[in-house]
Amino acid sequence: MAASRPPRTRPSRAETRRRVLDAATAVFARQGIAGTSLNDIAAEAGLTKGAVYSNFSGRDDLVLTIMEEHIVERMGAATAVFDEIADLEEATAEAGARLLSGIGTDATWHRLLLEYWGLAMRDPAIHAGFAERRARLREAITRAIRKAAGAHSVELPIPAEQLAVVILALSNGLAVERGVDAGAVPETLFTDVLRLLITPRPT
Repeated sequence: MAASRPPRTRPSRAETRRRVLDAATAVFARQGIAGTSLNDIAAEAGLTKGAVYSNFSGRDDLVLTIMEEHIVERMGAATAVFDEIADLEEATAEAGARLLSGIGTDATWHRLLLEYWGLAMRDPAIHAGFAERRARLREAITRAIRKAAGAHSVELPIPAEQLAVVILALSNGLAVERGVDAGAVPETLFTDVLRLLITPRPT
């Protein structure tokens, strides 16, 4: 009598979603955003196009979700040090090091960000979705900055929401400059700028 086969288990929705995101990231990196179709992503993930659509509304939704997840993870790791390290000077140095390290290892991601920014500047429909997600991202970073400042009783030199914009712009700008000429961006540059932005004044 032939041995019975174990029942096939379908991946959970969360597992399928993760497979689609990982596949999309890989294909976007190889082919660029404009050169990638949902069929390409489905094939990379080993799924049907319907499985992609069951989790995301389309290519733009995928791009924006990848961006949001990536930045939230990076910024979360950087701001977490203010809970982990009691000394403000040491925490600032570690936060800057983590942010700059992310820039060095995420060249592909920053290329995708720049490509999508270019698409958004030419297409009002793409721009609307991009602006909405970026606003949500800035809000998340603003909350993290306020939490870090409160943990160390620091009065920020500018409002937290403005500091969030500056940190995002600094991260993106340094990534561009490092991509062109790595030697132009010293290892301590992000930390040095953060020290200038975070002025410790007891509240």
